[in-house]
Amino acid sequence: MASGSAAGTLALLGGGEWRDGCRDLDRELLGAAGAKEVVVLPTAAAYEHPERVAERAVEYFEALGVKVRPLMILHRADADDAKMIESARKASMIYIADGSPLHLRSVLKSSELWEAMLVSYHSGGVLAASGAGATLVCDPMVDPRGGAYTVGLGVVSDLAVFPYHGTAAAHLRDRSIDLLPAAAKLVGIDEETALVRAPKGAWRVAGAGTVTVYEGRDATDHRAGAVIDGLP
Repeated sequence: MASGSAAGTLALLGGGEWRDGCRDLDRELLGAAGAKEVVVLPTAAAYEHPERVAERAVEYFEALGVKVRPLMILHRADADDAKMIESARKASMIYIADGSPLHLRSVLKSSELWEAMLVSYHSGGVLAASGAGATLVCDPMVDPRGGAYTVGLGVVSDLAVFPYHGTAAAHLRDRSIDLLPAAAKLVGIDEETALVRAPKGAWRVAGAGTVTVYEGRDATDHRAGAVIDGLP
Protein backbone atom coordinates (compact mmCIF):
# COMPACT_ATOMS: atom_id res chain seq x y z
CA MET A 1 0.00 0.00 0.00
CA ALA A 2 1.45 3.35 -0.98
CA SER A 3 1.23 6.32 1.30
CA GLY A 4 -1.49 8.79 0.48
CA SER A 5 -4.11 10.97 2.10
CA ALA A 6 -4.42 10.66 5.84
CA ALA A 7 -7.03 8.32 7.25
CA GLY A 8 -5.69 8.18 10.80
CA THR A 9 -3.84 10.52 13.14
CA LEU A 10 -0.15 11.23 12.59
CA ALA A 11 2.03 12.59 15.42
CA LEU A 12 5.58 13.73 14.62
CA LEU A 13 7.60 14.36 17.78
CA GLY A 14 10.89 16.19 17.94
CA GLY A 15 12.29 13.62 20.40
CA GLY A 16 12.03 13.12 24.14
CA GLU A 17 9.11 10.71 23.92
CA TRP A 18 7.47 9.28 27.04
CA ARG A 19 8.36 12.15 29.34
CA ASP A 20 6.11 14.28 31.53
CA GLY A 21 5.70 16.94 28.85
CA CYS A 22 4.15 14.35 26.52
CA ARG A 23 1.49 12.96 28.86
CA ASP A 24 -1.40 15.15 27.73
CA LEU A 25 -0.51 14.53 24.09
CA ASP A 26 -0.31 10.78 24.58
CA ARG A 27 -3.62 10.68 26.45
CA GLU A 28 -5.14 12.49 23.50
CA LEU A 29 -3.60 10.09 21.00
CA LEU A 30 -4.81 7.09 22.98
CA GLY A 31 -8.29 8.56 22.96
CA ALA A 32 -8.18 9.19 19.20
CA ALA A 33 -7.13 5.59 18.64
CA GLY A 34 -9.48 4.08 21.21
CA ALA A 35 -6.41 2.08 22.12
CA LYS A 36 -6.13 -0.36 25.02
CA GLU A 37 -2.68 -1.36 23.79
CA VAL A 38 0.18 0.49 22.09
CA VAL A 39 2.50 -1.29 19.68
CA VAL A 40 6.01 0.11 20.19
CA LEU A 41 8.96 -0.26 17.80
CA PRO A 42 12.38 0.26 19.45
CA THR A 43 13.98 -0.48 16.08
CA ALA A 44 15.92 2.76 15.77
CA ALA A 45 17.63 2.00 19.09
CA ALA A 46 18.76 -1.47 17.97
CA TYR A 47 22.37 -0.76 18.99
CA GLU A 48 21.49 1.35 22.06
CA HIS A 49 19.82 -1.09 24.48
CA PRO A 50 16.42 -1.45 22.76
CA GLU A 51 15.17 -3.58 25.66
CA ARG A 52 15.49 -0.51 27.89
CA VAL A 53 13.43 1.49 25.41
CA ALA A 54 10.72 -1.17 25.54
CA GLU A 55 10.79 -1.24 29.34
CA ARG A 56 10.47 2.53 29.50
CA ALA A 57 7.49 2.44 27.14
CA VAL A 58 5.79 -0.24 29.23
CA GLU A 59 6.25 1.73 32.46
CA TYR A 60 5.08 5.00 30.88
CA PHE A 61 1.96 3.71 29.16
CA GLU A 62 0.91 1.49 32.06
CA ALA A 63 0.77 4.68 34.13
CA LEU A 64 -1.66 5.98 31.49
CA GLY A 65 -3.78 2.85 31.83
CA VAL A 66 -2.86 0.93 28.69
CA LYS A 67 -0.64 -2.01 27.82
CA VAL A 68 2.37 -2.02 25.52
CA ARG A 69 3.28 -4.65 22.95
CA PRO A 70 6.96 -4.14 22.08
CA LEU A 71 7.88 -5.40 18.62
CA MET A 72 11.59 -6.20 18.97
CA ILE A 73 12.29 -5.72 15.28
CA LEU A 74 15.95 -4.87 15.35
CA HIS A 75 17.23 -6.05 11.96
CA ARG A 76 15.85 -6.31 8.42
CA ALA A 77 15.07 -10.02 8.69
CA ASP A 78 12.86 -9.34 11.73
CA ALA A 79 10.59 -7.17 9.56
CA ASP A 80 9.46 -10.30 7.71
CA ASP A 81 8.24 -12.07 10.86
CA ALA A 82 4.59 -12.99 10.24
CA LYS A 83 3.49 -12.53 13.87
CA MET A 84 5.12 -9.12 14.10
CA ILE A 85 3.52 -8.06 10.83
CA GLU A 86 0.07 -9.16 11.98
CA SER A 87 0.49 -7.29 15.29
CA ALA A 88 1.29 -4.10 13.40
CA ARG A 89 -1.57 -4.54 10.95
CA LYS A 90 -4.13 -4.95 13.75
CA ALA A 91 -2.76 -2.17 15.95
CA SER A 92 -4.88 0.88 16.69
CA MET A 93 -1.80 2.86 17.81
CA ILE A 94 1.81 2.37 16.73
CA TYR A 95 4.70 4.30 18.26
CA ILE A 96 8.13 4.45 16.58
CA ALA A 97 10.82 5.26 19.15
CA ASP A 98 13.88 7.47 18.58
CA GLY A 99 17.40 6.37 17.66
CA SER A 100 19.19 6.07 14.33
CA PRO A 101 17.04 7.11 11.34
CA LEU A 102 19.40 5.40 8.91
CA HIS A 103 19.17 2.06 10.69
CA LEU A 104 15.42 2.47 11.04
CA ARG A 105 15.13 3.06 7.31
CA SER A 106 17.27 0.02 6.50
CA VAL A 107 14.87 -2.14 8.48
CA LEU A 108 11.50 -0.70 7.41
CA LYS A 109 11.95 0.36 3.79
CA SER A 110 10.07 -1.91 1.35
CA SER A 111 9.25 -4.35 4.15
CA GLU A 112 5.99 -6.17 4.80
CA LEU A 113 6.08 -4.73 8.28
CA TRP A 114 6.02 -1.17 6.95
CA GLU A 115 3.12 -2.03 4.66
CA ALA A 116 1.27 -3.44 7.68
CA MET A 117 1.94 -0.23 9.61
CA LEU A 118 0.47 1.77 6.74
CA VAL A 119 -2.60 -0.47 6.78
CA SER A 120 -3.07 0.34 10.47
CA TYR A 121 -2.65 4.06 9.86
CA HIS A 122 -4.83 4.29 6.77
CA SER A 123 -7.50 2.27 8.54
CA GLY A 124 -7.89 5.05 11.10
CA GLY A 125 -5.13 4.23 13.58
CA VAL A 126 -2.61 6.52 15.23
CA LEU A 127 0.96 6.55 13.98
CA ALA A 128 3.32 8.35 16.37
CA ALA A 129 7.00 8.74 15.52
CA SER A 130 9.70 10.44 17.59
CA GLY A 131 13.03 11.92 16.56
CA ALA A 132 14.49 9.46 14.05
CA GLY A 133 11.03 8.11 13.31
CA ALA A 134 9.55 11.55 12.71
CA THR A 135 12.13 12.54 10.11
CA LEU A 136 12.05 9.09 8.45
CA VAL A 137 8.30 8.80 7.88
CA CYS A 138 8.35 12.07 5.95
CA ASP A 139 10.13 12.77 2.67
CA PRO A 140 12.69 14.26 2.25
CA MET A 141 14.45 12.98 5.36
CA VAL A 142 17.07 15.00 7.23
CA ASP A 143 20.34 13.06 7.16
CA PRO A 144 21.80 13.14 10.70
CA ARG A 145 25.35 12.83 9.37
CA GLY A 146 25.41 16.44 8.24
CA GLY A 147 21.99 18.02 7.97
CA ALA A 148 21.54 17.41 4.24
CA TYR A 149 18.71 15.32 2.80
CA THR A 150 18.03 11.77 1.75
CA VAL A 151 14.95 9.74 0.88
CA GLY A 152 12.37 9.07 3.57
CA LEU A 153 9.35 6.77 3.62
CA GLY A 154 6.88 9.38 2.44
CA VAL A 155 3.85 9.12 4.70
CA VAL A 156 3.93 12.88 4.11
CA SER A 157 5.69 14.06 0.97
CA ASP A 158 7.42 17.42 0.60
CA LEU A 159 7.73 17.83 4.37
CA ALA A 160 11.05 17.57 6.20
CA VAL A 161 11.31 17.27 9.98
CA PHE A 162 14.30 18.59 11.89
CA PRO A 163 14.07 16.94 15.34
CA TYR A 164 15.57 18.28 18.59
CA HIS A 165 15.23 21.68 17.00
CA GLY A 166 15.71 23.77 20.13
CA THR A 167 18.90 22.00 21.19
CA ALA A 168 20.46 20.95 17.88
CA ALA A 169 23.80 22.26 16.65
CA ALA A 170 23.27 25.51 14.75
CA HIS A 171 25.47 24.47 11.81
CA LEU A 172 23.35 21.36 11.20
CA ARG A 173 20.14 23.36 11.38
CA ASP A 174 21.55 25.98 9.00
CA ARG A 175 22.62 23.30 6.53
CA SER A 176 19.12 21.79 6.51
CA ILE A 177 17.65 25.22 5.88
CA ASP A 178 20.05 25.99 3.05
CA LEU A 179 19.74 22.61 1.28
CA LEU A 180 15.96 22.21 1.52
CA PRO A 181 14.50 21.18 -1.86
CA ALA A 182 12.41 23.94 -3.42
CA ALA A 183 9.16 21.97 -3.30
CA ALA A 184 9.48 21.00 0.36
CA LYS A 185 8.64 22.61 3.70
CA LEU A 186 10.93 22.32 6.73
CA VAL A 187 9.62 22.12 10.28
CA GLY A 188 11.84 22.17 13.36
CA ILE A 189 10.25 20.34 16.29
CA ASP A 190 11.44 20.63 19.89
CA GLU A 191 11.69 17.74 22.32
CA GLU A 192 8.46 16.71 24.08
CA THR A 193 6.61 18.50 21.28
CA ALA A 194 4.60 17.19 18.36
CA LEU A 195 3.22 18.30 15.04
CA VAL A 196 -0.07 16.41 14.80
CA ARG A 197 -2.17 15.84 11.69
CA ALA A 198 -5.79 14.95 12.25
CA PRO A 199 -7.63 12.53 9.94
CA LYS A 200 -9.08 15.44 7.93
CA GLY A 201 -5.64 16.88 7.30
CA ALA A 202 -5.33 19.85 9.68
CA TRP A 203 -1.94 20.28 11.36
CA ARG A 204 -1.55 21.59 14.92
CA VAL A 205 1.05 21.79 17.68
CA ALA A 206 0.91 19.82 20.94
CA GLY A 207 3.29 19.32 23.84
CA ALA A 208 5.72 21.37 25.86
CA GLY A 209 7.79 23.21 23.24
CA THR A 210 7.70 24.90 19.86
CA VAL A 211 7.30 23.93 16.21
CA THR A 212 9.18 26.25 13.85
CA VAL A 213 8.17 26.51 10.18
CA TYR A 214 10.81 27.73 7.75
CA GLU A 215 10.22 29.73 4.57
CA GLY A 216 13.78 30.05 3.40
CA ARG A 217 15.58 31.81 6.26
CA ASP A 218 12.33 33.22 7.64
CA ALA A 219 11.06 31.27 10.65
CA THR A 220 7.69 31.27 12.40
CA ASP A 221 7.28 29.69 15.84
CA HIS A 222 4.09 27.94 16.92
CA ARG A 223 3.24 26.69 20.40
CA ALA A 224 0.73 24.19 21.77
CA GLY A 225 -2.77 24.63 20.38
CA ALA A 226 -1.70 26.52 17.27
CA VAL A 227 -3.09 25.37 13.92
CA ILE A 228 -0.53 25.55 11.11
CA ASP A 229 -1.81 26.16 7.60
CA GLY A 230 0.11 25.62 4.40
CA LEU A 231 1.81 22.31 5.24
CA PRO A 232 1.46 19.29 2.94
